[in-house]
Amino acid sequence: MRSLQRTSPVSPAPRRDLVRDSSLVWLASGIVGVSFGAISVAGGLPVWVPVVMSLLVYAGSAQFSAVGVLLAGGGPLAAAATGLLLNTRTAAFGLAVADVIGRGWAARLLGAHLVTDETVAFTLAQSDPLRRRAAFWISGLGLFAVWNVGVLAGALAGGALGDTARYGLDAAFPAVLVALVLPALRTDARVRRCALLGAALALAVTPAVPAGVPVLLALAGLALYGWKEAPA
Repeated sequence: MRSLQRTSPVSPAPRRDLVRDSSLVWLASGIVGVSFGAISVAGGLPVWVPVVMSLLVYAGSAQFSAVGVLLAGGGPLAAAATGLLLNTRTAAFGLAVADVIGRGWAARLLGAHLVTDETVAFTLAQSDPLRRRAAFWISGLGLFAVWNVGVLAGALAGGALGDTARYGLDAAFPAVLVALVLPALRTDARVRRCALLGAALALAVTPAVPAGVPVLLALAGLALYGWKEAPA
């Protein structure tokens, strides 16, 4: 019994806390997933397209952009290129949680598929390495499951939901992300500098570039992370 307790990375009580905290992100993911599935099918795509895309691609903003290209008359290659461009930001996220995922090839392969903005933010908000690892897998697996269930439900509902934009579903993810990063912004001045520069860049280019690209360009704010103020 003693050895089992030693090898358990996180005790059951903290796991319950992580599940409780993750559930807010899961709820937002499910809502937006319903919106994605409904928009895709209401626009004329067959049900299997958003469902398979969500299982294999699993990248919310990239999926919305790719479907937008398809519904606007673009070809599959243009849609894939758009989604790939927007999803390149996850390369930086992967580096941030590389030591959390694990060392085995199976863990890295599955973990890489679960890397999202929300899961990485939730993981890095934890205080110690063992809790971060548990947070990554709890958040990542739960988010993947809820997102795909939501997409399937929305796709089956088709056009019955009407205009999903009127429900304000697009505000769900940003609100959750702000809540996740606020602690880091309060305690680390370097993170605040990076966030402010990234936000300024994103706002500046938003009127001129496609949706999703401002988020990618905001990564340039990380250039300030290693900068230190000169001593007075």
